[in-house]
Amino acid sequence: MRLPTEFEWEVASEKINFGQLWEWTNSAYLPYPNFSKAPGALGEYNGKFMINQMVLRGASVATVKNHSRNTYRNFFHPDMRWQFSGIRLVK
Repeated sequence: MRLPTEFEWEVASEKINFGQLWEWTNSAYLPYPNFSKAPGALGEYNGKFMINQMVLRGASVATVKNHSRNTYRNFFHPDMRWQFSGIRLVK
C-alpha cells in the first residue's frame, strides 16, 4: 500500500467520497506542466510554496464550499500536523 500521486487521486476522486479530510498524496507541491510564474509579487508569493511541501487534495469538513472540489490543491510540510488531514492508500 502507498499514498497515491495527486494525479491518481484526482482520477479516483470521481469514484470516492472525499471531503471529510484533506488527503495526503505522494506528490511534491510543484507547478503543473507548462506553468509560468506570474511577474512581480504574485509570482514571488506562489513560488515560495513550491519547496519542501507535499500536496493535499480534496477538502475537509472545515473547507468553505467554493473551495470544496476534487481539483483543489493544498500544500503543507509533511512533518507538520495539519488539521483535518488524513490518508487514503492505494494498492
